[in-house]
Amino acid sequence: MVLNYIWVGFFLIALVVGLARLILLGDTQVFTDMVNSTFEMATTGFDISIGLAGVLTLWLGLMKVGERGGAIAVLAKVVSPFFQRLFPGVPAGHAAHGSIIMNFAANMLGLDNAATPLGLKAMQELQELNPDKETATDAQIMFLVLNTSGLTIIPISIMTYRAQMGAANPSDIFLPILVASYIGSLIALLAVAFVQRINLLDRVVLAYLGALTALVAGTLWYMYDLPPERVQTISGAVGNITLFGIISAFIVMALVKRINVYEAFIEGAKEGFSVAIRIVPYLVAVLVGIGVFRASGALDYLVTGVGNGFAALGFRTDWVPALPTALMKPLSGSGARAMMLDAMQTHGADSFAGRLASIFQGGTDTTFYILALYFGSVGVRRTRHAVTVGLIADFAGMIAAVFVAYVFFG
Repeated sequence: MVLNYIWVGFFLIALVVGLARLILLGDTQVFTDMVNSTFEMATTGFDISIGLAGVLTLWLGLMKVGERGGAIAVLAKVVSPFFQRLFPGVPAGHAAHGSIIMNFAANMLGLDNAATPLGLKAMQELQELNPDKETATDAQIMFLVLNTSGLTIIPISIMTYRAQMGAANPSDIFLPILVASYIGSLIALLAVAFVQRINLLDRVVLAYLGALTALVAGTLWYMYDLPPERVQTISGAVGNITLFGIISAFIVMALVKRINVYEAFIEGAKEGFSVAIRIVPYLVAVLVGIGVFRASGALDYLVTGVGNGFAALGFRTDWVPALPTALMKPLSGSGARAMMLDAMQTHGADSFAGRLASIFQGGTDTTFYILALYFGSVGVRRTRHAVTVGLIADFAGMIAAVFVAYVFFG
């Protein structure tokens, strides 16, 4: 229902802004731009869905190999004590635990192409436990909100973009992104736990969170004094070695159990294309709404209004040029990336706005895209509190990003 209001809201706001520009400014191009955006974004939504087919086929096939070989069960056992408390509706040792932890790990390592199919697999497994197939369960909401909070340990793609845009030190946003995304993830966990009445003071929960905090702090300590090129080299190596190590472990464990690896892979891979086709209408709907909203100029007016408001109150406004990235990120990953590159191109990769836009890009994830993609893949229509809590986490991540940027780049 919330997605319905937001989607309709995009069109109504775009209509009002378009009429205002037509009547007050005589801008006859605005409605042409909005209509063109519907065709463009519909094509984009279809292309993204079909583009995912190959990656989905690969990773759903590998997940089936891991499931048959017992690797997923091992992962599920490792995280089961923690996940039993965060996902009380999921039985201990369930395969969803393994898929969820692999999705989180891929996101933390910046492996977007691997994270999406792993997340879709986790959502399918959680849907099997759902008594009402059209209504999101607490476990599905917890998973998606933590997913959209975007904890990132190694933002390799953003560092690469900064290098391409001529940044003197492309990895100088490494620590700020790590801190901002970690704060956003903690706020996401607190928000969902509050709504779902989950006790986060449990000793097991505190132990796992303490270990994760130690991992983040250790990464900060190790990377802090390294040269920029060394940071990028280590980041890329860790991500790729981890990814290939997972693939190899799946295959080796399946061989040890005398599983026909090829047949297991084909069995899982067959699901990839059907999932890709199933998500087409959901992605097209969300992206068309976002495209119309942006083409109307509503986003630009919003950013200008925010800047003028803070200026009138006497606050600093050097963060405002990066705001389009923050506002676009919950709506569209590719749109936010374009905003980030535009900020670096306009103001400079090493400007405050350029760095903050990079932190915005790495500090949160695409909430509406992920909700449409994941819920759409299993046919969930009633998202309950997922959107509200997800946006709270996004807002917290944005605020954290601004404060962190001032601390590091002042």
